[in-house]
Amino acid sequence: MSTGFFLTMNNTGTLFLIPSVIAENTAQSVLPQEVIKMINELDEFIVENERTCRRFLKSIGYAKPLDSLILYTLNKHTDNNELPSFLNSLLEGKNIGLLSEAGCPCVADPGSEIVRIAHENNIRVKPLVGPSSILLALIGSGFNGQNFSFVGYLPVDKNARIKKIKEIENKAIREDQTQMFIETPYRNMQLLNDLLQTCNLYSHLCIASNLTGEDEFISTRTIKEWKNNIPELNKKTVIFLIYK
Repeated sequence: MSTGFFLTMNNTGTLFLIPSVIAENTAQSVLPQEVIKMINELDEFIVENERTCRRFLKSIGYAKPLDSLILYTLNKHTDNNELPSFLNSLLEGKNIGLLSEAGCPCVADPGSEIVRIAHENNIRVKPLVGPSSILLALIGSGFNGQNFSFVGYLPVDKNARIKKIKEIENKAIREDQTQMFIETPYRNMQLLNDLLQTCNLYSHLCIASNLTGEDEFISTRTIKEWKNNIPELNKKTVIFLIYK
């Protein structure tokens, strides 16, 4: 039975999980040349946004005509019933790429359902090396890297958000666990203000903004220290981390 499984997998194409850049115009410095070379061999992609995909491919020197690409859109508006059809070419032996909007696919980014369907069909899945803002922020924070949790977006409703902040701060203290979360760029300042008003003065908060970019910023301070020096985070890509 094992032999049959591998024969089936070898007869299919490979689903390449492609990391995109976090900051603009950084592809040559954050993506290995072998990854760029592999991307250039593909002409069929599953993407969150077609325009962003074309801009990214142009930035890495993609050699094929951009108007010849076969693109499948995967975002919050995509009907899940459509997803299996995105993999038809893989079942026929052709390689395709799942391209993230920013950073690595499937983490705070659509794509995990596509990967699950690929595994169910014995399709080879190949994650490629590239920047992850979550890992970069974690290793740059000085917080616990052995025990951490990425909780994604906090609630939009203010009362629910404050309740969640208290919950994750208590978990960081109680379980010695780094808590990581993100916000839509235009709501960063609202979240930061809620953190400063809600958290214990001596809890530690790391703010990591525009990682890998020219204006990269990462700093860890206590809540009390942040209150005396509030950064401007509006419309920036930010990851927040809380620790005891």
